[in-house]
Amino acid sequence: MLRAHLVEDIRRAEDAAAERVGPDGLMQRAAHALADHLEAVVPADEPVVFLIGPGNNGGDGLFAAARLRRSGRPVRACLLSAERIHVAGLREAQSAGVTIVDRPRDEKWLVDALFGIGANAGLTETAAQWAAWARTSGAHVIAVDTPSGVGVGEGTCPESAFSAHETVTFGTHKVSGLVPPASLAAGRIELVDIGLAEFLGRAAVEVLEMSDGYRFAAHLTPVSADHKYSRGVVGVLAGSGQYPGAAILCVAGALGGPTSMVRYLGERDISLAVIAAHPEVVADAGRVQAFIVGSGGVDEPGPVNQALASGVPMLVDATGLKHLPELFDVDALLTPHAGELALMLGVDRAAIEAEPLRHARLAATRWDATVLLKGAHTLVVAPDGRVRVNHSGTPWLATAGAGDVLAGFAGSLMSAGLDAFDAGSVAALIHGVAAQEVNPGGPITASQVAERLPRVLARFLTGVAA
Repeated sequence: MLRAHLVEDIRRAEDAAAERVGPDGLMQRAAHALADHLEAVVPADEPVVFLIGPGNNGGDGLFAAARLRRSGRPVRACLLSAERIHVAGLREAQSAGVTIVDRPRDEKWLVDALFGIGANAGLTETAAQWAAWARTSGAHVIAVDTPSGVGVGEGTCPESAFSAHETVTFGTHKVSGLVPPASLAAGRIELVDIGLAEFLGRAAVEVLEMSDGYRFAAHLTPVSADHKYSRGVVGVLAGSGQYPGAAILCVAGALGGPTSMVRYLGERDISLAVIAAHPEVVADAGRVQAFIVGSGGVDEPGPVNQALASGVPMLVDATGLKHLPELFDVDALLTPHAGELALMLGVDRAAIEAEPLRHARLAATRWDATVLLKGAHTLVVAPDGRVRVNHSGTPWLATAGAGDVLAGFAGSLMSAGLDAFDAGSVAALIHGVAAQEVNPGGPITASQVAERLPRVLARFLTGVAA
């Protein structure tokens, strides 16, 4: 599991660790790790330009530049402010022979050491000009700790911020490294241990990985005494005359999960099509442990009210999101995309895309429900403040019906006993991995993803990453 911490928690951990290793110890560890990374990825004869800001981020860059220069590499440094500079770092860089220049020119390798975790989102003046140059020059950008200009604690990414190909981050992941849209600007992240782990508290954001399956195996793996009613029965209220395929795909997703029975309770004509595609399905009312409502459904409140009246956990998708209660009194998982969340909250879609974490939190609090906000990095936010983000998947997963499969699979997990937060997190991970395995570099269909789910889930439950 990947974990990210808030800036204030990182600062406290740094202060505690510094008492053990000395005030400069952490910086030297970070600088050496950064230099090691640069020596590994940058060709020996290629010049590297460091953009140096004030404070410790600039100090990390200056000490790394000095070490790189002493190994015989061509190294240049641009100082954002000669008056506000890490003095010892500048002295070390100049002593090593680092060339000080006024701006980047034609370098193919650029190190962004302008601002670290303490800076506000957005860049101005010279820093913004350098970020614009980096975007248009084709330079390979390596960020120190986090790309400069992103919202470190919120995951926001103003247009003026740097976009990196790689980020070397220290001690723990930053929220901006895991949460979109800033996470999409971090590139490949290398986490370096500098001795903070024992001083860090609870993570602000988590990312589940395939190796975390052991955490859920006891809930999802049947035992010899189980029967088809004890393993979890899920009810599906999905599909309509306009979107009958949504019902078939939602049921396919549910059958790919741990549920032992799917009850389809939609329109009769659609139920015949569902049973033709999936003869295991029961088209009859009866006891269920969770409901899935709304995927491709009719735009009216009946299905949501029917599920609410049952008093069991429920997942609400698509048209169901237009008919939510004032507050949920059952464990609920809402699965909007950005456009649907914008309608739910009465804001523009652009606002959701700019600050997805903030708006997912608003919705989770507003309805007292877990919100799974679909996107390139899907967010799962619980009303108690817990946050997970999913990093599996492929851009090819943006295809018709994929959300229906995800809803069915997540509802299946809820019927088997996972709460909405865990069900949403696990479903997003497995759904993304299944898509990657269907066709990593090319087109996929929602049906193909559904077919792959059982094998990926089985591997996940072993707790083995690959």
